[in-house]
Amino acid sequence: MRAVLAMLLLLMLAACGTSRTPPSVVAPLRPELGEPVSCVPYARARSGIGLSGDAWQWWDAAAGRYDRGAAPRPGSVLVIGRTPRMRAGHVAVVARVIGPREILVDHANWATGAARGRIMTDQRVVDVSPGNDWSRVRVWYPPINALGNTVFAAHGFVHAGRSYAGG
Repeated sequence: MRAVLAMLLLLMLAACGTSRTPPSVVAPLRPELGEPVSCVPYARARSGIGLSGDAWQWWDAAAGRYDRGAAPRPGSVLVIGRTPRMRAGHVAVVARVIGPREILVDHANWATGAARGRIMTDQRVVDVSPGNDWSRVRVWYPPINALGNTVFAAHGFVHAGRSYAGG
């Protein structure tokens, strides 16, 4: 009986080391953020930006409380507007600025299917706006392992750290 229990334990431990998820899908950075999680609580926890509401509302909600702008900074939150298929919009935390038209973001709940509600890190976002102002972006889409074809309207970046005393 002990041998059977030991064998079962070893098999269970071996299964823990096997992952069927892509390497870009990682565990939450804070234990209280279990998966599945939507983009808003994830961005709030990662950035420290204390906004709530649907993702598309973050741009206006940040006015007078946080610096906003058209240039990405690590730790800032990219606010993507809503669409007919994405009614709540989307927010993503800038992990790294690669160049003037490319960043890597960490975000949650971007993909569909088995990846829905998962946290993804170091995902490419490319500025495709004519004026190089980050008003139009294409976002990495894990199910196809490439930038998605959809161009999303972006409001800009909400920067971590309060811009107004007491606000």
